[in-house]
Amino acid sequence: MEREKAISKDQIAEKVYEIYDQAYEKVPSIRNPKEASRLLKEKYKLLVEEDLVTLVFSSFIEGFPVLFEGPPGTGKTEIGEALLTLWGGRKSFVLPCSENYDEYRVIGDFHPLRAYKEGFNENSFIPRPLLAALILDSGVLIDEIRRSSEEFQNLLLDIIDKRRIIIPELKRVYKASGEGFQIIFTSNPEDLAQNELSDAFLRRVVRITFSYPPLNKELEILRLRLGEKIELYEGEVMVYALKAIDEIRKTDLLYKPGVADSVRWMGISARIAQLRNHRKVMVEDLIDGAKASLVKRAEEEKTILEIIESNVPH
Repeated sequence: MEREKAISKDQIAEKVYEIYDQAYEKVPSIRNPKEASRLLKEKYKLLVEEDLVTLVFSSFIEGFPVLFEGPPGTGKTEIGEALLTLWGGRKSFVLPCSENYDEYRVIGDFHPLRAYKEGFNENSFIPRPLLAALILDSGVLIDEIRRSSEEFQNLLLDIIDKRRIIIPELKRVYKASGEGFQIIFTSNPEDLAQNELSDAFLRRVVRITFSYPPLNKELEILRLRLGEKIELYEGEVMVYALKAIDEIRKTDLLYKPGVADSVRWMGISARIAQLRNHRKVMVEDLIDGAKASLVKRAEEEKTILEIIESNVPH
C-alpha cells in the first residue's frame, strides 16, 4: 500500500522504489531504548549503553540530527547504522563523504543521453541515496562529514531544518513523510584530511563523543564477537593483548588500532593457532596475527611488535 501510494504521485518515487526498495529491505521498527539496546547486542553484536540509545532517539523525536564524534575504530559508523535501521524500520543508507560530494551525487542527476534526447525532466532524472532515503522514510548515516566541502555541508542545512529536498530543475519539493528519515553524522576531529564544521552546522546537531572502551568492556566485546574462537585463549592472554593495544593507542604512531582491529587480531590469531594444530593461542600466533592485522606501515612494525612482546607473557 505504501509503495502504491508513493508511486501514484510521480515518476521519481517509482524509480526510487525500483532501484532501492529491495536493496534496503524493511525490518521491524524498534523505538524503545531498552529493547533497541538488547537487539544491538543480540543481533548486531554491539555493546551500546541504553543511555546512549535514549539520547539518540530523543534527538530524533525532537527533530535533531546526531553527530557521533571520536577517533576511528570506536564503533561510530557501525552503531550509527544499526540505530538508524532499528529506528527507521528499514536498512539505513550510508554515505561515505569525500571532498567532491555534491547534490548530484547524493540527491540526483540527469542521465546525459536521455536528457539530451528528452530534456531535463522526470524521465531523465536519476534519484540518488539521500533523496531515496527521504522518499522511503529511511535513516541516513553520513560518514566522515569533515571530509566534505563547506558547500556540501551548507546543502544539508535546509534538509536538516525543513526535512525536505528541493529539485529546482523539476520544480519539485519532496518532504519527509514520517519520522523514519533521520540523519547521523560521524566525524574524527583528528583526521588530517578534513575541513572544519561550521557554527551553523554544529548548532543543528546533537553531539555525542566516542572514545576507546575500557579494558573490561573491550574484553566483553571480544567475547561477544569471537564466538567459539574464545575457547582458544587461555588464562589472561587476551587481557595482556588488550593492554598492548591500549599502549599502542597511546603512542605517536599514525594508525591507532580500534576495537575492530582488536577483534580482527584475536580472530586471525585464533585461526592461525588452529591451522598450526595448537591447542591454545600461543605468543607466536599473536605476533603473526598482529603483523597481519595491526601493522599498517612498515616503519611502525618494530614498535608494535615490541609493545606486544613486552606485554604478553611468554
